[in-house]
Amino acid sequence: MSDTAATVENSGGHGSHDSHDGETRRDFLLISTVAVGAVGAGLAAWPFVDSMNPSLDVLALKSIEVDISPIEEGQAITVFWRGNPVFIRNRSKKEIDAARAEKMSDLKDPEKDEDRVQKPNWLVMVGNCTHLGCIPLGQRTGEPKGNFNGWFCPCHGSHYDTSGRIRLGPAPSNLVVPPYTFASDTTIVIG
Repeated sequence: MSDTAATVENSGGHGSHDSHDGETRRDFLLISTVAVGAVGAGLAAWPFVDSMNPSLDVLALKSIEVDISPIEEGQAITVFWRGNPVFIRNRSKKEIDAARAEKMSDLKDPEKDEDRVQKPNWLVMVGNCTHLGCIPLGQRTGEPKGNFNGWFCPCHGSHYDTSGRIRLGPAPSNLVVPPYTFASDTTIVIG
């Protein structure tokens, strides 16, 4: 057998140059297929990812104005901000005094009443129990206000005082005070 024939047999009938071109084409096709697949997966997943963004009605309620002029001393109202109830109470002097008289050592989540309000008589807080998100009772006349004359969550027995601080039950923390400002003496802007 001649030397030329041996070279052709050992290379599988192809020259060494053709073998290198085959690997390059294969690599290009593999990379192209993976790239097209990744782009397709991204385009298919986009509607699902986009659906996790807040809806337009939630974004529209970024902040709300509340007229508090009709709320008399001792009364409370509930408004909705970002899909959550917000309790606004015009506290009486008795409620303010009770909230300020509490010893920090008696509180499960110590927080001074003065740090929870901007004006002593106006208490503004998100009305979701910090245990499982239920809406506590105590906003309406005749509803149970719990052992501390504030709010009571009947689902698991959390009791809140007149400053919205957790006093008894499984809730781990006080009712949350949302960001708010007084636009005037009769208007609160929440958010």
